[in-house]
Amino acid sequence: MNYWTELSVNYANQRDYLDSLFRVYPMSPNIRRTISEEKWNIIENSFNEQNNEILVKELLKLDLFPIKDSYVAYLKRDPSSITRNPNTINRLAGNLYQMGLNEIYNKCTEPKETNRQIGPLFKRWIDTGTIGAPVFHNINEFLNSNGNAILNISDTEMKNFAKQYLGYDHEKGLDFIARFNNKYIIGEAKFLTDFGGHQDAQFADAISTITSTLLPNILNVEVIKIAICDGVLYIRGNNKMHRHLENHDEEIVVSSLLLREFLYSV
Repeated sequence: MNYWTELSVNYANQRDYLDSLFRVYPMSPNIRRTISEEKWNIIENSFNEQNNEILVKELLKLDLFPIKDSYVAYLKRDPSSITRNPNTINRLAGNLYQMGLNEIYNKCTEPKETNRQIGPLFKRWIDTGTIGAPVFHNINEFLNSNGNAILNISDTEMKNFAKQYLGYDHEKGLDFIARFNNKYIIGEAKFLTDFGGHQDAQFADAISTITSTLLPNILNVEVIKIAICDGVLYIRGNNKMHRHLENHDEEIVVSSLLLREFLYSV
């Protein structure tokens, strides 16, 4: 196991890890989605008039369709298919009439799942200045700055920057780019909330970033790849994530709570 990974495991198992992690990933109460009065009036009128096509078409425009049905995603991605498939539309409309307007509204305004809130939180935490180095949102200002610095822009912009300047040769976007002690650190941040399925895939994404090939870079600088991971991977035991950590000491996987210490040590 990598030295910084071991420190992260020890931190998670010996200290108030979750209490401290809440500063990085604060989970806000799940606020219900909203539907504008104008949109809801159209939906309500088409429901009352039993205009199947308009009812389904308007509901498909919302973030959340009130019925879980295997055909909904296709209709969302190809709106022209609505008029070509009247039997499918009538079937969905029949289910909607059976639900009633109140239940349709409740289903369409359900809160976003907690894991969908996580994405931007790491970058917001970086913007708080907790690392203790200037945070730049402009590439030229970052490149022209002296000393330790952090570049905090979109995942895609970070990827493009790393490809152009740092020899990054991977298609995954990045969550973190910094310069410390004249070395560049690039990484992906993950909060892994459980084992299996989608979370295993998220862990694999982070590992694929730090195991990707680096080409010679035009800045002629040392580039260090890291995975800034938090969550269940630090639980000791016979689980896939932890076994991987134990068997790959060449991979730097570090908790966000130890990121500052790592950066100043490089």
